[in-house]
Amino acid sequence: MNETSPPSPRVTLKAKRDQSIRRRHPWVFSGGIKRVEGQPKAGDWVQVFANKGACLGWGHYSPDASIAVRMLTFEDALPDDQWWHQQIADAVRVRKDLGLFGKEDQNACRLIHAEGDGMPGLIADLYGSVLVLQCHTPGMHRHLDALVEGFKLALGDVLVGVYDKSAKTLAKNGGVPSEDGWVWGKAPGNHKAFEYGNQYVIDWEKGQKTGFFLDQRENRALLGSLSKGMKVLNVFSYTGGFSISALAAGASEVHSLDSSARALEVCEENVRMNGMDVSKHKSIQADALEYLKTENLSEYDIVVLDPPAFAKRASARHAAVQGYKRINLRALSMMKSGSLLFTFSCSQAVDDALFANTIVAAAIQAGRTVRILHRLHQPPDHPVNVFHPEGSYLKGLVLRIDD
Repeated sequence: MNETSPPSPRVTLKAKRDQSIRRRHPWVFSGGIKRVEGQPKAGDWVQVFANKGACLGWGHYSPDASIAVRMLTFEDALPDDQWWHQQIADAVRVRKDLGLFGKEDQNACRLIHAEGDGMPGLIADLYGSVLVLQCHTPGMHRHLDALVEGFKLALGDVLVGVYDKSAKTLAKNGGVPSEDGWVWGKAPGNHKAFEYGNQYVIDWEKGQKTGFFLDQRENRALLGSLSKGMKVLNVFSYTGGFSISALAAGASEVHSLDSSARALEVCEENVRMNGMDVSKHKSIQADALEYLKTENLSEYDIVVLDPPAFAKRASARHAAVQGYKRINLRALSMMKSGSLLFTFSCSQAVDDALFANTIVAAAIQAGRTVRILHRLHQPPDHPVNVFHPEGSYLKGLVLRIDD
């Protein structure tokens, strides 16, 4: 840690608005700020103080956002490069201890999960020997050099390239211009990413998020354990993560449905790359919501509904709940007796109880007997900080439908 310098910008909170920060919650909301001194700009370090003057720590400033400060430390001293390196080393060690990467059949995992690893604004996903960084705040992006050096130290020879994919997220969160691209090293010529022995093409340049949805790894494995001899429909399939798991486990047939032609092309490449029987897989390019309105789902033994976030903020919660109810009502109404439904929500604004109640409402309206067999969440490389429950964003249910 470095000693703080006197002219550092300061944020002072209103009376009684320091309580959550003292409990180590990392968000300072704009409505809780009494005054700002020093004219900080987006991404600047600010030192945060309680109303009566006690130092609460340091964070990155976002002047035009409802979350005005994301706290990085709750100590008096300003973080230095060594602090960044230690944070990264700690997070990587957790994944190593869990056996989440470094194996021939498992080399893809999330190394930094924002608040879950004490680094709000940063996502870092490892795909084999390539690390993809996505910064969601200007402040985090300013420390790119320290981050890259920290990952090089923590990963050693495993790492051959670091790709920065922050342009879109920074444009949404602070309007900071940035270009995606390699910030260290380069992609290996024969790059392979493995998840439980299944191989995937990772399109970090043009794909969604960092190129793949690592948060569904354990749920894909569960689907595989139930798929032998089954006919499976994977709705909102993207590049076919669930589809590959089902085929690898012996599904009789899998249909992947997505609106993106490019995602389906990658899905089909994944099928071929894994040496699977292409005749057992079918790609369906369609709008999922429209498809569910018109198509009969009774031919399928298992249906997966893994839509994008319907609510990215609390104000969209009601509309999101109605959207989840509609797609699940359609599935519950049309699926045959004895079939299974994997249904998910990745909307942070929709918590576990609300999502479950939405499914209950759909089941009542469908008039079916529905049993909850599994409650699903994000995997351990997407940890939830106990002081930041909002980090628990992924929830899912495995349902058995009967008449």
